[in-house]
Amino acid sequence: MKRLFVAIKLKPDENFLETYNFLKTNLKQDLIKWVKPDVMHLTLKFLGPTPNEDISKIKYVLENISKKKSPLNFEFDKTGIFGSSYDPRVIWFGITNNEEIKSFGEDLLNLFHENGFKRDRQNFVPHLTIGRIKKLNNKKHFQSIINKVKDKKIQSFNVNEIILYQSILKPDGPVYIELGKYNLVGSKE
Repeated sequence: MKRLFVAIKLKPDENFLETYNFLKTNLKQDLIKWVKPDVMHLTLKFLGPTPNEDISKIKYVLENISKKKSPLNFEFDKTGIFGSSYDPRVIWFGITNNEEIKSFGEDLLNLFHENGFKRDRQNFVPHLTIGRIKKLNNKKHFQSIINKVKDKKIQSFNVNEIILYQSILKPDGPVYIELGKYNLVGSKE
């Protein structure tokens, strides 16, 4: 069994790191587990614990979709939270109105489903988790910091490949191992 997911690897630029560090610095009094910039990725499909014999089927799905889909362009241009304002759980960077990435994500989930993998309960919502909130000391301060960057343009990405990762959970954070890269070579419709 391997814990697997499919994602887009992200390389943060200076503006991205400026926004990330602004949040991290201004929320340092809170207990937040920050995602390290060097392992940041946009998850397309979380497969979870997967039997080794299913890996070849997963690779088939990824080879299939990569031949049909062309490179993607999107921009993280908002910051938000998952959970309520009373009990926020996650800080994320999001993408506004990009049908191309949403369509890609939905097509990928559907193709996995057609090949015997359980369909996710929710629609694909492209976001990048940057912090997991354990405890907030001042919710008003937290919300005021989030509001300062909620509509800030963070970074544009040109994506030419998707990656199948194995995730190994360790006490100091997960370790990600690339099991395959799939170049997006399809043509624009």
